Amino acid sequence: MELLVWTRLPLPMDWLTIALLLLFGLLFLVAEVIFIPGTTVVGLIGFALLAAGIWFGYRDLGAGTGHILLVASLAATGILVYIGLRPRNISRVALNDVNNSHVRDVRLPDVLPGTVGRTLSALRPAGTVLFEDDRREVTTRGEYVAAGTEVRVLRIEQNRIVVESVA
Repeated sequence: MELLVWTRLPLPMDWLTIALLLLFGLLFLVAEVIFIPGTTVVGLIGFALLAAGIWFGYRDLGAGTGHILLVASLAATGILVYIGLRPRNISRVALNDVNNSHVRDVRLPDVLPGTVGRTLSALRPAGTVLFEDDRREVTTRGEYVAAGTEVRVLRIEQNRIVVESVA
Protein backbone atom coordinates (compact mmCIF):
# COMPACT_ATOMS: atom_id res chain seq x y z
CA MET A 1 0.00 0.00 0.00
CA GLU A 2 1.39 3.30 -0.98
CA LEU A 3 1.30 6.31 1.25
CA LEU A 4 0.54 9.50 -0.55
CA VAL A 5 2.33 12.55 0.72
CA TRP A 6 0.80 15.86 -0.10
CA THR A 7 3.08 18.79 -0.24
CA ARG A 8 1.66 22.22 0.19
CA LEU A 9 2.86 24.45 -2.57
CA PRO A 10 1.80 28.08 -2.51
CA LEU A 11 -1.09 28.52 -4.87
CA PRO A 12 -0.62 31.35 -7.32
CA MET A 13 -3.14 34.13 -6.90
CA ASP A 14 -4.96 35.39 -9.91
CA TRP A 15 -4.83 39.03 -10.91
CA LEU A 16 -8.35 39.71 -9.60
CA THR A 17 -7.42 38.75 -6.02
CA ILE A 18 -4.32 40.93 -6.16
CA ALA A 19 -6.31 43.83 -7.60
CA LEU A 20 -8.90 43.48 -4.81
CA LEU A 21 -6.16 43.46 -2.15
CA LEU A 22 -4.76 46.68 -3.60
CA LEU A 23 -8.19 48.26 -3.98
CA PHE A 24 -9.26 47.49 -0.41
CA GLY A 25 -5.87 48.62 0.88
CA LEU A 26 -6.37 51.98 -0.83
CA LEU A 27 -9.96 52.21 0.42
CA PHE A 28 -8.83 51.63 4.00
CA LEU A 29 -6.16 54.31 3.59
CA VAL A 30 -8.79 56.69 2.18
CA ALA A 31 -10.96 56.00 5.21
CA GLU A 32 -8.00 56.63 7.53
CA VAL A 33 -6.77 59.84 5.93
CA ILE A 34 -10.03 61.52 4.91
CA PHE A 35 -12.94 60.17 6.95
CA ILE A 36 -11.62 58.95 10.31
CA PRO A 37 -8.13 60.38 10.79
CA GLY A 38 -6.18 59.42 13.84
CA THR A 39 -7.58 55.93 14.36
CA THR A 40 -4.35 54.25 13.12
CA VAL A 41 -5.85 50.74 13.08
CA VAL A 42 -7.70 51.34 9.82
CA GLY A 43 -4.54 52.79 8.27
CA LEU A 44 -2.45 49.84 9.40
CA ILE A 45 -4.96 47.41 7.91
CA GLY A 46 -4.88 49.37 4.64
CA PHE A 47 -1.09 49.36 4.61
CA ALA A 48 -1.03 45.59 5.29
CA LEU A 49 -3.48 44.94 2.44
CA LEU A 50 -1.39 47.07 0.07
CA ALA A 51 1.80 45.30 1.11
CA ALA A 52 0.17 41.89 0.64
CA GLY A 53 -1.14 42.86 -2.79
CA ILE A 54 2.28 44.10 -3.90
CA TRP A 55 4.00 41.01 -2.48
CA PHE A 56 1.63 38.64 -4.27
CA GLY A 57 2.00 40.72 -7.43
CA TYR A 58 5.76 40.22 -7.38
CA ARG A 59 5.43 36.54 -6.51
CA ASP A 60 2.72 35.50 -8.92
CA LEU A 61 2.71 38.02 -11.76
CA GLY A 62 6.44 38.62 -12.11
CA ALA A 63 8.89 41.39 -11.32
CA GLY A 64 7.75 43.69 -14.14
CA THR A 65 4.14 43.68 -12.99
CA GLY A 66 5.25 43.90 -9.35
CA HIS A 67 7.22 47.08 -10.14
CA ILE A 68 4.19 48.58 -11.86
CA LEU A 69 1.95 47.73 -8.89
CA LEU A 70 4.49 49.15 -6.44
CA VAL A 71 4.88 52.45 -8.32
CA ALA A 72 1.12 52.77 -8.87
CA SER A 73 0.39 52.07 -5.18
CA LEU A 74 3.01 54.58 -4.03
CA ALA A 75 1.64 57.22 -6.42
CA ALA A 76 -1.97 56.60 -5.33
CA THR A 77 -1.00 56.71 -1.66
CA GLY A 78 0.99 59.92 -2.18
CA ILE A 79 -1.92 61.60 -3.95
CA LEU A 80 -4.28 60.41 -1.23
CA VAL A 81 -2.11 61.79 1.56
CA TYR A 82 -1.69 65.09 -0.32
CA ILE A 83 -5.45 65.46 -0.77
CA GLY A 84 -6.17 64.42 2.82
CA LEU A 85 -3.63 66.82 4.34
CA ARG A 86 -4.64 69.93 2.42
CA PRO A 87 -5.61 72.77 4.77
CA ARG A 88 -9.20 72.84 3.54
CA ASN A 89 -9.65 69.14 4.30
CA ILE A 90 -7.74 69.28 7.59
CA SER A 91 -9.87 72.18 8.85
CA ARG A 92 -12.97 69.98 8.75
CA VAL A 93 -11.56 67.59 11.35
CA ALA A 94 -8.96 69.71 13.18
CA LEU A 95 -9.55 71.81 16.26
CA ASN A 96 -9.19 75.43 15.17
CA ASP A 97 -10.36 77.24 18.30
CA VAL A 98 -7.78 79.02 20.41
CA ASN A 99 -8.14 78.92 24.18
CA ASN A 100 -6.96 82.25 25.59
CA SER A 101 -8.14 81.64 29.14
CA HIS A 102 -5.86 81.28 32.10
CA VAL A 103 -5.85 79.49 35.41
CA ARG A 104 -5.74 81.50 38.61
CA ASP A 105 -2.48 80.84 40.41
CA VAL A 106 -3.14 80.14 44.09
CA ARG A 107 0.41 81.15 44.95
CA LEU A 108 -0.50 84.71 43.91
CA PRO A 109 -3.91 85.29 45.54
CA ASP A 110 -5.97 88.22 44.31
CA VAL A 111 -7.97 88.30 47.57
CA LEU A 112 -5.70 89.26 50.44
CA PRO A 113 -6.26 88.68 54.17
CA GLY A 114 -8.40 91.47 55.60
CA THR A 115 -10.47 91.94 52.42
CA VAL A 116 -14.19 92.37 53.14
CA GLY A 117 -16.95 90.88 50.99
CA ARG A 118 -20.62 89.90 51.10
CA THR A 119 -21.90 86.31 51.06
CA LEU A 120 -24.02 85.35 48.08
CA SER A 121 -25.00 82.02 49.59
CA ALA A 122 -25.13 80.70 53.12
CA LEU A 123 -21.74 79.45 54.28
CA ARG A 124 -22.34 76.00 55.79
CA PRO A 125 -19.31 76.10 56.24
CA ALA A 126 -18.46 76.62 52.54
CA GLY A 127 -20.18 78.88 50.03
CA THR A 128 -19.81 81.83 47.66
CA VAL A 129 -18.70 85.36 48.55
CA LEU A 130 -18.60 88.46 46.34
CA PHE A 131 -15.38 90.50 46.75
CA GLU A 132 -15.89 93.72 44.76
CA ASP A 133 -16.75 92.20 41.34
CA ASP A 134 -15.20 88.75 41.87
CA ARG A 135 -17.08 85.66 43.04
CA ARG A 136 -15.02 83.23 45.09
CA GLU A 137 -15.66 79.94 46.82
CA VAL A 138 -14.76 80.32 50.48
CA THR A 139 -15.00 78.39 53.72
CA THR A 140 -15.36 79.31 57.38
CA ARG A 141 -13.65 77.77 60.40
CA GLY A 142 -16.74 75.66 60.96
CA GLU A 143 -19.43 78.19 61.80
CA TYR A 144 -22.50 78.89 59.69
CA VAL A 145 -22.95 82.34 58.11
CA ALA A 146 -26.25 83.47 56.56
CA ALA A 147 -26.50 84.79 52.99
CA GLY A 148 -26.02 88.56 52.63
CA THR A 149 -23.65 88.83 55.62
CA GLU A 150 -20.40 90.75 55.45
CA VAL A 151 -17.31 88.58 55.93
CA ARG A 152 -13.58 89.25 56.20
CA VAL A 153 -10.75 87.08 54.85
CA LEU A 154 -8.73 85.57 57.69
CA ARG A 155 -6.13 83.68 55.70
CA ILE A 156 -5.40 81.82 52.44
CA GLU A 157 -4.61 78.11 52.96
CA GLN A 158 -3.22 76.62 49.74
CA ASN A 159 -6.31 76.82 47.54
CA ARG A 160 -8.89 77.77 50.22
CA ILE A 161 -10.00 81.22 51.34
CA VAL A 162 -10.94 81.15 55.04
CA VAL A 163 -13.37 83.87 56.18
CA GLU A 164 -15.19 84.97 59.34
CA SER A 165 -18.29 87.05 59.89
CA VAL A 166 -17.59 90.79 60.42
CA ALA A 167 -20.54 91.34 62.74
